[in-house]
Formats: sequence, structure tokens, C-alpha cells
Amino acid sequence: MVKEIHTENAPAAIGPYSQAIQAGDFVYVSGQIPINPETGEVVEGIEKQTEQVLKNLKAILEEAGVGFSQVVKFTIFVANMDHFAKVNEIYGSFLEKPYPARATVEVSRLPKDVLVEMDVIAYTK
Repeated sequence: MVKEIHTENAPAAIGPYSQAIQAGDFVYVSGQIPINPETGEVVEGIEKQTEQVLKNLKAILEEAGVGFSQVVKFTIFVANMDHFAKVNEIYGSFLEKPYPARATVEVSRLPKDVLVEMDVIAYTK
């Protein structure tokens, strides 16, 4: 069974994709960028951008009935690997052990020229 997950507490999809899809026991959350869902604006600075991305992910996961403790895989995209330490620090403040598997990748450009984007896979059981 495949089910679309949508919440008004995270930015709406800006293309032909869903905020998240639940397929069986897994929730696949699309890449989230640091758009404040209340204003529709990108927040500024790597710290605030990282926090906003994590808040957006949390809102979508909550809509699906899961939380960060059930995330099994994170993918983090950064526009500059020099931001890795700050992103990692803020990321860690949202999680508890056991930490999920993770990949962090520097990319040449992200949507709306943001500094960070993340997607997750969560297990619902």
C-alpha cells in the first residue's frame, strides 16, 4: 500500500512530487529545504537553515505518525563542506542514539540557492 503524506506545517511540494510517501512499513520523505512554511520564505544563514530543514522534516514525520527516533537513513546535501561541523552539531541536537545511517554530500547548487537540504527514510514499526 502506498499513501501520500502531507502537512501544512512544512513547505508544500513545488513540483510533481509529494512531501512524503508511506510504502509498507517505511516513510520516504522528500528533500526539504529551509523554507519557513508560515512565510514561504527561505531563512538565512547555515544555522537557521539547518534548524528549519530539521523542523520541516519533523513536521512531515509527525504527520506520518513517526519521529526522528524511527529514522533509519538521512541524506544531507550541503552547498559547502566548510559548513559540515555546524550542520552536524545542529543535526545531532535533534537526534538520540542509536543514530540513523547517514550520508553527507557537497553539491554544486541546491534549489533556491539554499545552503542545506535533507531527506530521510523512517521505519514505522
